Amino acid sequence: MTNKDQYKISGEPFYQSQGDEVALYEAAYAARLPVMIIGPTGCGKSRFVEYMAWKLDRPLITVACNEDMTASDLVGRYLLDANGTRWLDGPLTTAARIGAICYLDEIVEARQDTTVVIHPLTDHRRTLPLDKKGELLAAHPDFQLVISYNPGYQSLLKDLKQSTKQRFTAFDFDYPSPDIEAQILSQETGIEAGLSAQLVKIGGAARNLKGHGLDEGISTRLLVYAAILIKGGVAPRAACRMALVRPITDDADIRDTLDHTIDAVFG
Repeated sequence: MTNKDQYKISGEPFYQSQGDEVALYEAAYAARLPVMIIGPTGCGKSRFVEYMAWKLDRPLITVACNEDMTASDLVGRYLLDANGTRWLDGPLTTAARIGAICYLDEIVEARQDTTVVIHPLTDHRRTLPLDKKGELLAAHPDFQLVISYNPGYQSLLKDLKQSTKQRFTAFDFDYPSPDIEAQILSQETGIEAGLSAQLVKIGGAARNLKGHGLDEGISTRLLVYAAILIKGGVAPRAACRMALVRPITDDADIRDTLDHTIDAVFG
């Protein structure tokens, strides 16, 4: 039997609430409704799920979805060993058995023929067919399914089918307001409030360029990286170029624009 305690979050993850999302998630979990979290890269989706799993004292099994992921990667497969073959549960099956929250991160990265395996778990059936094993697994009463994706990467080839979307309740996530984002940077890294505000200002300037040369703005995650570098002794301008500019664009003109913004903020 799987020890569910190995999947529990040991310490409280820092999460700064932006509204009523904590109470709404608690209501969804109380009814065991599946949840979909929609928002840009690095805005706190995964941290929110970790925080809620800790707050609800539930095991959390996270799957980083990718285009090579098969249904067997989620559900499980038979493996050969010295004694013949044995069945190995996949992460989705494990979560359904032990009553964990299963978090499928960036689900649109997975193939559509893979994501359909979650359908029976997201309606009144709450079951998972293990066809290769000949088992119909009834989900544990505490099981909940959570998925997330970044709408900025949606396309006709990479989007969830309506038949999947309409099985979920949903939250829209976005980057925090400047004041809250500055608080997050200070709390996460220990840098002083004035420096946090300067970093947030640079982040805001970059986000204004989304759709005007940038596919994605600077995430809260990258702002935290810059703050960590500065806390470690790196000069602010160098830390910002390393953490905030070079990772998000190779375009020389956009880099120059953001570099000038950094110089102006720290001038």
